This record gives sequence, structure tokens and C-alpha cells, in this order.
Amino acid sequence: MAHDHEPAALVTGGSRGIGAAIVERLIRRGIPVVNLDRAPPETDSGADFVEVDLTDVDATRDALHEIVTDQPVLWLVNNAGIAPPASLEETTLEDFDRVVAVNLRAVMLAAQAVVPGMKQAGRGRIVTISSRAALGKELRTAYSATKAGVIGFTRTWALELAPHGITVNAVGPGPIETELFKSANPHNSPRTQAIIRGVPVQRLGQPEDIAHAADFFLSEGASFVTGQILYVCGGMTVGVAPI
Repeated sequence: MAHDHEPAALVTGGSRGIGAAIVERLIRRGIPVVNLDRAPPETDSGADFVEVDLTDVDATRDALHEIVTDQPVLWLVNNAGIAPPASLEETTLEDFDRVVAVNLRAVMLAAQAVVPGMKQAGRGRIVTISSRAALGKELRTAYSATKAGVIGFTRTWALELAPHGITVNAVGPGPIETELFKSANPHNSPRTQAIIRGVPVQRLGQPEDIAHAADFFLSEGASFVTGQILYVCGGMTVGVAPI
């Protein structure tokens, strides 16, 4: 853990992809980082790693309690998320509950854990990774619902926490070229090429694109920005399908 009660950042799902890029940004800024993930990072990022399964309420609560007892957490990035694809008819209650557990419940638990310390410090930053899928995406019943729910969290908490110097914002990624994306969407497949053609800027996003947006919300200079959702999607949220 970070030493001498130095204020730290907490990133969930910080071992790979978007989370790892956000961890790298924070470390570069000289902020001690705790990475809460179920899998360790493949390379040493300089962050403290705490292993936890966010679907396990007790384990999640215990890990969060230990982290905030060790040092004040003034930056929280709720990045961990799961997205098992399924049509409405194929969505099982087990999968639905698991997606809600990671994408919504763990987000709330993490915020509940860090907010008392932020209030005490009179400042704080909470950033949650939502998704362009919050606006609707086929085969994503549970995922789109939870990512839309994150926007509700963001707006509500922004109002509640604003008097305490705490801002709450969300980033909504479009298609991002992570290992997870690449394994599900081989580069040469027609489906992947169709996804790229559907992005107005004609490329997939990189994890660094999302880290850059999160870094803005986490910065001192963003103290007048709260309750906002920033779509980092290469223009997909304003794209119109050809008639």
C-alpha cells in the first residue's frame, strides 16, 4: 500500500486494457495507485495490486475497507466491467445478476467506501467508465442497462457531493482496441471491418484515448465539471445510418 498516508487513487479493473492505461496516467502524475482486480497485471505498473472478485460482496467490502483504512483515496476510477453478449431472450438471470454485481453494485460499494475520506479532505474525484452501449446496442441487455445506470449514479452523486468539493463524471467509450476486443473481433473479419467503417473517424479507439478523458476529469483543473458523461467514440454517438 501507499506509504505515510499519502492520498492515493483507486482503480478497479486496472490490470489490463483501459484500466491499465488509466493506472499508467495516474502513476505518471506521481499519484500512488491501488489496482483492485481479479487478475494481476502482466507487467509491473508501479501500482499496488489487490486481488478481489467484485461479484463477491463480502470480499469486495473487506478489500475496500482495508484500502481506505491504509490511506485516504481522493481519486476513484470505477473501470471494471463485464459484458457477456446475449439477446433479450437468451439473457439468463444468473448472467444478468453477475453483470449488475460488477457494473453497478461494485461501483456503488467503491464510492461508498471512498466518499467519507473525500468529504474529510474537502476534495475528491470519482470517474466511472460507462459505454456508448448505454444508448443502445444489440445483444447487450444487461450491459447497456448497467452502463446507462452508471450515468444515473453519476448525475445523482454529482448533486449530492458537489458541496464537499467532490466531482463525479463518466466516460462513455465507443469500440476500443483492447485485448478483449481483439480476441472477440479478429482484425481481418468482415464484422470487425464493418465496426471500423461505422466509426466516423475511421479507426478503433485506443485505451489511451479513454485514459486521456479520465485524466481530464481527475485533474485539479476540472473542479467546475461535474455530473457529465463524455463519449469518447470517434463520433459514433452523432453518426447517422445512411437512409
